Amino acid sequence: MQSAIDLFAGCGGWTTGGKSAGLNVLWAANHWPEAVEWHSANHPETIHVCQDLHQANWAEVPKHDVMLASPCCQGHTKARGKAAGNPQHDNSRSTAWAPVQNAEVNRPEFAVIENVPEFMDWILYPAWADAMQRLGYALAPHIVDCADLGVPQHRVRLFMVCSRSKAPLHLQLPRYQHVAAREIIDFNVGKWSPINKPGRAASTLTRVKNGRERFGDRFVMPYYGSGSGLTGRSLDRPIGTITTLDRWAVVDGDMMRMISADEAMAAQSFPKDTLRPDNHKLAMHMTGNAVPPLAGQRIIEALKAAA
Repeated sequence: MQSAIDLFAGCGGWTTGGKSAGLNVLWAANHWPEAVEWHSANHPETIHVCQDLHQANWAEVPKHDVMLASPCCQGHTKARGKAAGNPQHDNSRSTAWAPVQNAEVNRPEFAVIENVPEFMDWILYPAWADAMQRLGYALAPHIVDCADLGVPQHRVRLFMVCSRSKAPLHLQLPRYQHVAAREIIDFNVGKWSPINKPGRAASTLTRVKNGRERFGDRFVMPYYGSGSGLTGRSLDRPIGTITTLDRWAVVDGDMMRMISADEAMAAQSFPKDTLRPDNHKLAMHMTGNAVPPLAGQRIIEALKAAA
């Protein structure tokens, strides 16, 4: 097991993790030009394709041992909803067929498909699983909190391990010590603002009040959405799921700020020297979409051990 490709490669979580686990990532594809630009900057030795994978010519893809893929999750995740008949969600769910198409043409020995656990609730999941099985793959779903793999973030994801074997390949995943949010938060940087200022939402003030009562002067909290409810989160536990939008705020006494893009990348376990856009919104979008590299590395290491 030496070579791999990365479908829906984004800013490179799977590729970074795969390389750390000893794989040579030959080819990476994504439809988003900005993501391809930054993936190329961090992994110049990999062949890059900027393409809608619905139109891919899989015969042109280099032969590989492992297919790594993260089809779009927005049509499955509870965070975005999935209203019936929503064309955007219907189209995003259809990206799951790209790994099937590649598997039919190139027949790699292994594939690992990352998505949200709700992927298996998709009405077409039985057909998807049947297609992979008809191509000779045994399927072993692993639902994993990436915090248990040493990522400093609670992020529950499905890793579907597909192997050309008679029986499903169930990985033995060690449980690593959780990494606290305080390990990735730098209280000496960032754009801080007073908590008590005109226009601050009542729900934000309630979270701050409740957070102080539970955790003292320093903690993190969701700035919008349900998140951790109307309270904060201790710095002694991993931060909550990093999303594509600014979600997590840091509180320090009477001041607060949103987490930085560098902190978000650290929460995702990207190496410190990873190149990223200077534009904060773009960097957060790419980061929130990524597979945590350390989670990818440890899944692949376990796959190598089991193969």
